[in-house]
Amino acid sequence: MKTVHQENRDVQLDESAIQRLIGGIRRELNRVLLGKPQVVEYLLASLLARGHVLFDDLPGLGKTTLAKGLARSVGGTFKRVQCTPDLLPSDVTGFNILNQKTRDFEFRAGPIFSDILLADEINRATPRTQSALFEAMAERQVTIDGEPRALSETFLVLATQNPIESVGAYPLPEAQLDRFAMKLRIGYPDRASELELLARSSSSSEEVAAEPVLRTGELEGLQRSVSRVVVSASVREYLLDLAQATRRSPHFPLGLSPRGVLQWQRVAQGYALLQDRWFVIPEDIQGVAVPVLSVRMTGISASAEQGVASVISQVAVPKL
Repeated sequence: MKTVHQENRDVQLDESAIQRLIGGIRRELNRVLLGKPQVVEYLLASLLARGHVLFDDLPGLGKTTLAKGLARSVGGTFKRVQCTPDLLPSDVTGFNILNQKTRDFEFRAGPIFSDILLADEINRATPRTQSALFEAMAERQVTIDGEPRALSETFLVLATQNPIESVGAYPLPEAQLDRFAMKLRIGYPDRASELELLARSSSSSEEVAAEPVLRTGELEGLQRSVSRVVVSASVREYLLDLAQATRRSPHFPLGLSPRGVLQWQRVAQGYALLQDRWFVIPEDIQGVAVPVLSVRMTGISASAEQGVASVISQVAVPKL
């Protein structure tokens, strides 16, 4: 039986425990977000891969509910930032303030010091404030007044943007988009799910809350277990061939960066683990291709599905 040993933790996870915990998180997220099991699977894959997620969708479809449900189910802290043009970087990261009694500076932590940060309508924040997330997303630390401060080991950004409004918005630059592992759209629920949502609302004024599934350290154990999912040489070759195809494709003006390739592999490992499989197959690479690549399809009119299908069709699938 394989075991995940966590540094400075008493928590140990064997393979059966890993699947039990994943199943518990999946159950809770599907309970708070009705009728969107594929969205939940993608979010779980990104969570296991420690990848940040950009939701590009209309208001009122459950993005905040999903983010809060994720934080609660993994036992983490949740903070939300409503991005506006007057939001300052210090409003996100925190700042030092002089204590008039002690005459010493005290640090007031911003919402970025959380496990799950929801940056709502991130494209309404100014580029200066958007850039405050760069270091945090890449390094899981922030520098305030020259002093680096570490963030949570499980720090995850879930950002949203409204695709139909451009007035007062600042489109995210490619450098920041590349920090996201994937872009997701929730979309409208099906009829049965929306009827159940109405039934819930008619009997209670409170939204359904997820129940905690993980104990302290278990999320880190799940995330570390992803590195044990084997990626064979032939699958790595296939992944790199697909990445190089994006660099030749008109659907991807900039092509996939090396960082993007690494994120794609990591998310595919997480996706394989969700299937209770300890090795990646080409179908895992293809299965997460749309959300991983769509975040990098900027300035084109084709849909993400069309662009990804075009790239995948150019590369032969290896026989394992």
